[in-house]
Amino acid sequence: MGRVRLEAITWDRLGDLLAERLLDLKPADGALWPRIAFDGAPAARPGDLAQRVSEALRVRGRPSLVVGTEGFLRPASVRLEYGHRDVEGYYNGWYDTGALWREVFGPLEAGGDGRVLPDLWDPDADRATRSPYTQLPPGGVLLLHGSFLLRHWFPFDLSVHVLLSPGALRRRTPEDEHWTLPAFERYEHETDPAGTADVLVRADDPRHPAWSG
Repeated sequence: MGRVRLEAITWDRLGDLLAERLLDLKPADGALWPRIAFDGAPAARPGDLAQRVSEALRVRGRPSLVVGTEGFLRPASVRLEYGHRDVEGYYNGWYDTGALWREVFGPLEAGGDGRVLPDLWDPDADRATRSPYTQLPPGGVLLLHGSFLLRHWFPFDLSVHVLLSPGALRRRTPEDEHWTLPAFERYEHETDPAGTADVLVRADDPRHPAWSG
């Protein structure tokens, strides 16, 4: 992390520059749809950046689809099997990665049909959302946001990690969710998302981000 040079930027400018980069991005596997990760803890709000990029793509005439992994949580009976504050379960068992592969990445691989399910499970109602499939046209961009994205070997064509220092992560995480913090510490240790991601955004001060360019 100490070797990465970060430059101050505004969120709006960051959204514009990322969108510009995506306009010419070609998937390495021959697929027709670039797949982008916006990785970060909930407190880092990676979904906000994904939405900014989506809007910046829209004004440039490029369709996109924003998908959050919170729409692919497992049923409560599965993810809370070992209790509401089980760190191991949170890290390894809360998200239905199989459904993400099947309903999001599968349709966007080379030879896919582009029909993506934007969400599968409503965690508040604890039942299927029954959302309709969304047709992403060729050249449309998938903007997937969520936690722990870079540890699953998802076929991303570009990855963005929104980083918070341990102190900022603790301050910006609600107190009743502090039990999740060891999972993010483990993720940093095992996956090194700051060193693995193609683009690093530091957001300790939510008003003044910095990025690796």
